[in-house]
Amino acid sequence: MTAFSIILLAMIAAFLGMRLYSVLGKRTGHEQEPVMPRRDDRAAPAPVRLDEADAAGSSRDQAPVNSGLVYEPSAEAGLRQLLASDRHFDAGRFMDGAQAAYRMILEAFWKGDRDTLRDLCDDDSYEGFIAAIEDREARGEKLENRLIGIDSAKITAVELGRNEARITVRYQADISAVTRDADGKLIAGSMTDGVQTDDLWTFRRKVGSSDPNWLLDEADVA
Repeated sequence: MTAFSIILLAMIAAFLGMRLYSVLGKRTGHEQEPVMPRRDDRAAPAPVRLDEADAAGSSRDQAPVNSGLVYEPSAEAGLRQLLASDRHFDAGRFMDGAQAAYRMILEAFWKGDRDTLRDLCDDDSYEGFIAAIEDREARGEKLENRLIGIDSAKITAVELGRNEARITVRYQADISAVTRDADGKLIAGSMTDGVQTDDLWTFRRKVGSSDPNWLLDEADVA
């Protein structure tokens, strides 16, 4: 090989080395790979099939209650009708409110709290409670009742009219009841022995009303 050929090969090798350096860059052996992948490298969410989305939406529309609600089979058709006419209706929230209302109304009646009864009852049920309170006060009697606990609360019926919905709830609860006269003497009941109650309360509300509150319409014994 001639001296000219050796020089030419050396120049080509040097040229290729410089090109390789410029493309790859110099590595020291201490670089770390990036912790997060690039946006383009992240896994894209799995596409949702239209038939699956339609099925999921259909099941949500048809379900009248959430998984925490207890209701009797006779109320299912009415619940579906109510949900179809009032998309803002939430059966779970209704049952939470219905149990709270049961306690608040009973305690207000026992204490003679007219303001609370006015807020939670419609005109007819309010007047019935007031008549009983006034009759009790006229006799000089006082109640020392206490709601020990609600054992069960179930929706038993749903009625949907043109502008109004009515929901009946069956409460099974334990109540300790004591009645005293004006001198504080025990007339009836006991604070140590609970009484089992079985009540049917019906609440009503105008469908589509901006007021979300339900009012007690009737209070009966099952």
